[in-house]
Amino acid sequence: MSSSPISLSSTSPEAQVSAVPSTLADVECTVDFLVGTARLSVRDCLALEPGSIVRLQQSAGADVEIRVQGVTLARGEVAIIDDLTALRISSIAPAPGVEEL
Repeated sequence: MSSSPISLSSTSPEAQVSAVPSTLADVECTVDFLVGTARLSVRDCLALEPGSIVRLQQSAGADVEIRVQGVTLARGEVAIIDDLTALRISSIAPAPGVEEL
């Protein structure tokens, strides 16, 4: 029996969801929204206190990285909807091992 990978890049989101085995579709996973990163020395980490400001490597307004189980899935921009903070997806990352065109 052979198995071939499913290409989801050109299919609709509905088709992508239906391609996932039903036993996996409801599995919860950790999703992280990475606003920015910084490099600090241990000394600087130990000096952090309420009110401290840490300069991030990303510029203001840069896209937020969306990671699922530690793998970058997409990028997006922060949006405010009513009184809630949300994320508008701006791009989907290619599947691991797949080159962008």
